[in-house]
Amino acid sequence: MKHAITPARAAEMIPDGASLLIGGFMGVGTPHRLIDALVAVGRRDLTVIANDTAKPGIGIGRLIAAGCVARVVASHIGLNPETQAGMISGAIEVELVPQGTLVERIRAGGVGLGGVLTATGVGTPVEEGKDKLEIDGTVYLLERPIRADFALIAARQCDYVGNLEYTLTAHNFNPVMALAGKTVIAEPDHILPIGAIPPDAVKTPGVLVDHILERKP
Repeated sequence: MKHAITPARAAEMIPDGASLLIGGFMGVGTPHRLIDALVAVGRRDLTVIANDTAKPGIGIGRLIAAGCVARVVASHIGLNPETQAGMISGAIEVELVPQGTLVERIRAGGVGLGGVLTATGVGTPVEEGKDKLEIDGTVYLLERPIRADFALIAARQCDYVGNLEYTLTAHNFNPVMALAGKTVIAEPDHILPIGAIPPDAVKTPGVLVDHILERKP
């Protein structure tokens, strides 16, 4: 059994300079209350690994606007001009990773693989500084696994063991991120009794989840 904690208590666990895997796909599947708590306590120098940085004022965009983020690893930042401005000015270091490569690097980190071989990016600036292998006449890049200090993910619902069920595009990154964070904090919309979530609906088993946030009042 896990005891639900407040967003403020969860934010206290996350120090300045931490690396964060943050779930979401343009805000869907992002733990908004936990992000608000990080902004409220004024965290700084965070590394955010995510699909995107959402939009100004939404989800990860709030961390960007508040100056909490020093580095971003994402597949695109095209819908957040504040992230773009930070990259251009040098205030934020941005590593752009092809979307499929990003999710595979996170999965590799979560399941203990030494990396991912992909032809995506060969012959482009993406290959700079990376090892290359030729297999059966095709050149591949060796992409390193991604892990982080924390995985911050949102779920449609969970039980008090921590089993998580997602909906819609929250499935895209959240389940693999739950594998690759040293500490996993989940923000569910609903908390149900144990057994209320059908076993085949559980996408992240509770053994992977360290903390769950209490329901929104």
